[in-house]
Amino acid sequence: MYLCTKYPELTTCNYKMKLELENATGFIAPKMIESLQEEVDAAQVALEQGTCPGNDFIGWLHLPSSITTEFIDEIKDAAQTLQENCDAVVIAGIGGSYLGAQAVIAALDDNFSWLKPTNAPRILFAGNNISEDYLSELIDYLRDVRFGIINISKSGTTTETAITFRLLKKLCEEQRGKTIARKAIVAVTDAKKGAARTTADREGYRTFVIPDNVGGRFSVLTPVGLLPIAVAGYDIEALVKGAQDMEKECDSNVPYSENPCAQYAAMRYALYTSGKKIEILVNYQPKLHFMSEWWKQLYGESEGKDGKALFPASVDFSTDLHSMGQWIQDGERTVFETVISVDKPNRSLTVPSDEENLDGLNFLAGRHIDEINHKAEIGTRFAHIDGGVPNIRISIPKLDEYNLGQLIYFFEKGCGISGQLLKVNPFNQPGVEAYKKNMFALLGKPGYEEESQKISARLK
Repeated sequence: MYLCTKYPELTTCNYKMKLELENATGFIAPKMIESLQEEVDAAQVALEQGTCPGNDFIGWLHLPSSITTEFIDEIKDAAQTLQENCDAVVIAGIGGSYLGAQAVIAALDDNFSWLKPTNAPRILFAGNNISEDYLSELIDYLRDVRFGIINISKSGTTTETAITFRLLKKLCEEQRGKTIARKAIVAVTDAKKGAARTTADREGYRTFVIPDNVGGRFSVLTPVGLLPIAVAGYDIEALVKGAQDMEKECDSNVPYSENPCAQYAAMRYALYTSGKKIEILVNYQPKLHFMSEWWKQLYGESEGKDGKALFPASVDFSTDLHSMGQWIQDGERTVFETVISVDKPNRSLTVPSDEENLDGLNFLAGRHIDEINHKAEIGTRFAHIDGGVPNIRISIPKLDEYNLGQLIYFFEKGCGISGQLLKVNPFNQPGVEAYKKNMFALLGKPGYEEESQKISARLK
């Protein structure tokens, strides 16, 4: 299946994403994908008509096409203010409040950009753990750096993020004074309520709104993701354009056999019902590591309910072929792989010739590193298929904003359909609250006295 979309600014080639299912169909009953059409079509109709479980959180569905030039300009203006006033910007957020932004920035960033000066500030991520060492080291680093903060929290009371913001706000005001701090701190939060909104209004911070109908893990194309990505110096217009084109390709009016999101969701469900319990997202580009982290939250938090769903895992090849490769090749046959393949690198490097040839690599002299990487990918795919591991392959022409925008929407729409097939609400996360209740009880938070007594009894 080919997804063909033309990007107007590019005249040398058509940008197209390719979804290959052929290496997975041999592991399921013949014509099973075709037999799922009625269920998948019904799932798409439920999303479109808002009759699905969690229908108050489907604002992401047509979010790309609703983004205006004025909105993009507002984001870019705020980003420019931060760029002009900061040498580093800390993104304070957890889960969907940072993973999408980190996925895109890491995919686009020069791996060694910290070695050279850049016009954009260094982007740091915090508020996603409660490590005293991490926060202490971060504060020590920031003491001598002109830094700003993007505080991303709908409520302003999420423990990990709230602790971090309290620490960073205090340091920023001490270091730069309240007047500059107002320019250097931006809040992405609820439109009207919550501690973060109250603080932002009182202190005079610039604010952006997290839409009520878009859950955190689906929020990359809201200010939650777009502002950090813009501050990092990347083209959010191209990112949105990619998502807009994929929204059209995955529209419910597109025939089932030509709809990539529908086909991906159907294949995942077919493999799951045939006994596969783990989906491994594979990449051969280390820059996609955090895209996998975002994908794991998207599918794990959306589908993992009622004792159901595939377990989302990920590996970075060829690195992890020397660690997890053995298990994937010969372990329990309850796994399949979804491989993200990048057609062409953004750089050029070839293997040099060596007169002594002690390492025996002269047969590769003059060949591009990426050619070798692709041969490793093909060889691995064939080996794993022969070993009983179905493979789905998603290929994109290159790592850039446009193609990442396509991937983001592709996975979001596929997830929305997949949740309907499983008959779970893919837009809530009731299980996330369990650890919080216990943690608050152990810390003695007011209102958790009953839970505290129960925990105390278990500790005896």
